[in-house]
Amino acid sequence: MIGTIISAIVVGLIIGALARLFMPGKQDIGVVMTIVLGVLGSLIGSWLTYQLGYSNSNGGWEVIPFIVGVIVAIVLIAGYLAIRGRAVRQ
Repeated sequence: MIGTIISAIVVGLIIGALARLFMPGKQDIGVVMTIVLGVLGSLIGSWLTYQLGYSNSNGGWEVIPFIVGVIVAIVLIAGYLAIRGRAVRQ
């Protein structure tokens, strides 16, 4: 159980960091929120790929869900920054 949580945090950090790396411009977002949005991106991306019929037939590292997780994390970070930006300006 603890190993699963630690793995989710590490994968979330990697996916969140990659999402921020691929996003243009500077994102004013903390490490904790990067991890949270990265974990959410990973979970949603994995769920989405499996719902669309993906199966990991070779039993190795799952590249497609990882890439989709990064894309979902980019969308989540952009949405978070847009919502937070609107709240600060008002």
